[in-house]
Amino acid sequence: MKLTRWVLLIITAIALVAAPQATKAPSAPTNAPTSAKGSTSASKLMDINSATADQLDTLPGIGPAYAKKIIDGRPYKRKDELLNKKVIPAATYSKIKDMIIAKQGGSK
Repeated sequence: MKLTRWVLLIITAIALVAAPQATKAPSAPTNAPTSAKGSTSASKLMDINSATADQLDTLPGIGPAYAKKIIDGRPYKRKDELLNKKVIPAATYSKIKDMIIAKQGGSK
């Protein structure tokens, strides 16, 4: 009888110690990048006024045809001109708007 109680006590203790570790979800590293929307910095934005067709083609929803239309419509004062000039559809623009910028060329 005493042996059974000790065995149950030991099993319960092991279960209590192991259970929180087994069910605990791994935490994300504190220095990991956040989502693409939140972490995109100006240096990582693609300039639609200077990007090549191959670079534009890497954007979601942009293929060779849209890349050519973007290049043909240059220069852009603002990135939303892609919508205003009907260069790309609104659904495609919503996918890439946080990845692009329309820098203004300056004289050097």
